[in-house]
Amino acid sequence: MRILLSNKFYYRRGGDCIYMLNLEQLLKEHGHDVAIFAMDYPENIDTPWQKYFPKNMSKLMALTRPFGSQEVKNKFNKLIDDFHPDVVHINNIHTQLSPVITEIAHKLGIRTVWTLHDYKLLCPRYDCLRNGKEICELCFNGDKTPCKVYCCMKGSRLASLVGYKEAVKWNRERLEKCTDLFICPSHFMAEKMVQGGFRKDKLKVLYNFIDIEKCSKDDYIKEDYYCYVGRLSHEKGISTLVKAASKLPYKLKIIGAGPLLDYLKNMNRELKGNLEFLGFKQWDEIKELVGKARFSVTPSEWYEVFGLVNIEAQCLGTPVLGSHIGGIPELIDEGVNGMTFESGNTSDLAKKIKAMYNTKFDYKAIAEIAMKRYNAENYYNEIMKCYLGC
Repeated sequence: MRILLSNKFYYRRGGDCIYMLNLEQLLKEHGHDVAIFAMDYPENIDTPWQKYFPKNMSKLMALTRPFGSQEVKNKFNKLIDDFHPDVVHINNIHTQLSPVITEIAHKLGIRTVWTLHDYKLLCPRYDCLRNGKEICELCFNGDKTPCKVYCCMKGSRLASLVGYKEAVKWNRERLEKCTDLFICPSHFMAEKMVQGGFRKDKLKVLYNFIDIEKCSKDDYIKEDYYCYVGRLSHEKGISTLVKAASKLPYKLKIIGAGPLLDYLKNMNRELKGNLEFLGFKQWDEIKELVGKARFSVTPSEWYEVFGLVNIEAQCLGTPVLGSHIGGIPELIDEGVNGMTFESGNTSDLAKKIKAMYNTKFDYKAIAEIAMKRYNAENYYNEIMKCYLGC
């Protein structure tokens, strides 16, 4: 089969990019021909498909490209003509590429499959957070006016106007018409899509996968600390975690960087917490740190779609303490591979951290079950059904 994968970036930038790179490798291992369509970006991985990539977006282009630029249309059509795909698999494409490529493929009779990595099809801001902090579903009913009213896009009236107009142009009816199947990485996301008016028969829940080989370990010996892995920003709930952790005697290792780093360090000093900030780490170091942790914490305060860090931790035999929000609870079997707490509730989080420390987990069993559940071969069998329309 000839499969064209599209995402706005083509390097290990975030979960959507990692997913597509892993999928590309998986499909090639099974003998499929795979082409890539992305934006020409300095950090991109070298690829022979780069000649088809539209150029990096300037500030001026940010006002026009979200609506479907001529360059994107021309280069995508050229790639279609040269590659002749059987399937076009869309990922994060809004703004830099835009759904115009989905319409092009659909009009040519090519099956279109779209994996959703955020809530952009429901919320112009993509994360359902008003002012970056408060959960908001005002745009779910189809009227995107609140995006303008609350200046949801970076607090900018101009950016919010563009976001509003983008959402109006690429509305639910138009996107449903040109997309054969939307893949939702969690039941929670599928429920929100239905709430936003999308047809159930065009939605399929399919949990993401990881390369389980990179999680292989010789032992599951734990050391006396727990950890957090992720961006240090408000929606991740890291401030709530630091407040809760600072009240407890247990050691917390924080892996990651972000805009709240200095603020969190100051908070830890003032509260005299037992926290260690390790900064950004590559996978080999993350594997070592998470693999030896008693448990990992995901304190998100937004509608987390799925969370690769959760299944990576479980595949390393490390249970997860996750906030009860978004798709996180679907990954946790209470008392078996982790626990959940009320999102944003500092006292409940502190209570559950104590409970995690006092619970005996079968670390090896956690790893074995997770690797069976999230392995690439299972995902491959399901994604092929999506491609074939089974």
